[in-house]
Amino acid sequence: MRGTRAQQLGQGGRRACLGAVFLLCFSLLPLHAQDYTPPQIAPPMLDTLPTPNGPNPLSIVCGKTQFQGRIFGGETANPERWPWQASLLFRGNHICGAVLIDKNWIAGAAHCFQRSQKPSDYRVLLGYHKLGSPTKYSRQMTVNAIIFHENFNKFYLQRNDIVLMQLHKPVTYSSHILPACVPENTTKVSLGSSCWISGWGMLTEDKFLPSPYPLQQAQVSLMDTKKCETFFQAPETNFIKYKAIKDDMLCAEDITSGKSICRGDSGGPLVCSLNGYWYVVGLASWFASCLQPISTPNIFTNVAYFSDWIKNKKQETPDADPFSAPPEESAPTMIGWRRYVSDPTNRPRICITLLFSQVLFLQLICLWILW
Repeated sequence: MRGTRAQQLGQGGRRACLGAVFLLCFSLLPLHAQDYTPPQIAPPMLDTLPTPNGPNPLSIVCGKTQFQGRIFGGETANPERWPWQASLLFRGNHICGAVLIDKNWIAGAAHCFQRSQKPSDYRVLLGYHKLGSPTKYSRQMTVNAIIFHENFNKFYLQRNDIVLMQLHKPVTYSSHILPACVPENTTKVSLGSSCWISGWGMLTEDKFLPSPYPLQQAQVSLMDTKKCETFFQAPETNFIKYKAIKDDMLCAEDITSGKSICRGDSGGPLVCSLNGYWYVVGLASWFASCLQPISTPNIFTNVAYFSDWIKNKKQETPDADPFSAPPEESAPTMIGWRRYVSDPTNRPRICITLLFSQVLFLQLICLWILW
């Protein structure tokens, strides 16, 4: 019986095993995020800036900047261009980008916290333009709580790559520190829309941002998911249709000009201008490579997909106790690029075995089929 069954199921079983292995290998496909280049038309300048304690302040100030005018290709960002841009520090070193979404809330990429999940290990820098040259607007904020999406790192390594950080104290808004607007889950941004990425990550895989580490920016376009899928095709199988780009992801690119996120940019904002307001539609999540020439689009966490989750977590999380907050810390001067850029990027790997329980499960299935 065993011999007959093996002959009948041998070929099909081997195909099933092969397909399962391919599926696992390519679920571990990506790397994580930055780049450089600039923005175009800014929203209108605010005459006055509301304080965080004013009536409904978030809807009044979010997505507005005091910067007006155009910036042309390849130049460093203007100091007031992206006032929601944040730097995430791990034990004093820059590891990722992040974005201010409320007076005491920061959004970022969950994969940036692989080293530790203790809030005391992290700091958030706001109001910076050059990490190596803080100004009177620069602030270093302590983290009270880190809230991961419940399904991050389950079933698929790149899914649900989002985290919220609650600060001990609310920030004071200024021309250099303002929140980006969070889109609703019904917010639609048309394909081909002109959007912007920003960060302090590496310029390419082998090129560091020079001191004093000015904020870089790049204009990119949103890409159709089906088109984006073609860049991340798994080996052909007859029975498994692999989908790399999930519903909680967005694709953006400017392959012709070589603009890309790179190491040190993960968690940073992808913003698009809608009706005069800048919305953080994506958080830098992963990429295949930022080696020149750039040949694949960048993948971002789809913020609108998590809109309800963000609201719920903010509402159900108690305010930080101001009396338990650490003493206010002075804004540091970042020194040494190689030391501070250490984005915990997931690089593409082929078949990392026995890392997850489902690997063992698939092996058992294969053995049963071939037995």
